[in-house]
Amino acid sequence: MSNATSTVETTLAARRIAELSDRARVCGLYDALGAPMYHDLATYDDPETRALLTAVRAAPGPVLDLAAGSGRFTLPLLATGREVTALDLSTDMLALLRTGLDRAPASMRGRCTVVQGDMSRFALGRTFPHVLLGTTSLSLLDEDGRAGLYRSVLAHLSDGGRFLLTVLERGDDDGPDETFVQVTGAGGTVYELYEHWPAGADSRAVTLLPAEPPQDDSPVTVCTDRVAVIDLPRLEEELAASGLSITSRQLLSPPGERHRVTLLTTEASR
Repeated sequence: MSNATSTVETTLAARRIAELSDRARVCGLYDALGAPMYHDLATYDDPETRALLTAVRAAPGPVLDLAAGSGRFTLPLLATGREVTALDLSTDMLALLRTGLDRAPASMRGRCTVVQGDMSRFALGRTFPHVLLGTTSLSLLDEDGRAGLYRSVLAHLSDGGRFLLTVLERGDDDGPDETFVQVTGAGGTVYELYEHWPAGADSRAVTLLPAEPPQDDSPVTVCTDRVAVIDLPRLEEELAASGLSITSRQLLSPPGERHRVTLLTTEASR
């Protein structure tokens, strides 16, 4: 159990994992064990998805979905008739996306190109009027990685094209450092979700596990990751320095919520 408790630094989550003892099988959110759980909780009808779909409707043309994962944005975009290139680094997440595409109508599959690649450095040999990057994905990159992302995006934006990205900040400075909720996945599984995010911290820890583990002694998958936090002013400075100008900011979360999500629309600086 020493590995589990050193990986998970949250008080409530660490206590829960300690209760599982040697049954706890700790993994990341995006690897072979964690990806199916992450995918089960992916929602295709939330304010962020709806806002991005609305923004893309403003102009025709293909879409580049960066850090596409299992298809949270890709599949709804395909359903609207768009051509989508879905890029992600995780083999396990892309396997889930391909499974989703296999179940989709042939007309949707034919408009999707799946690419395994690093969003901080990619070369696809074409440009797009729309490039998307969803919440938390930017946090997976360090400063050099984000600089590489901006360069790659600029190289793939068509004339007048837009880079749409969302940023997650903490919106309740007076709230607790750690929260615990139960959430139900698309398949009906109930999960325990822990988040340790002190106000002003430069990262947050997320832990996910089934709320009702099997009654026998079989292993219990516990997904945990520490995710960097990038505040909006710093992100805006980085974008401007890279040659991307912000044309609009849209707050997607009600005031006072713990998770404050803002959609930024950017274009290449003239």
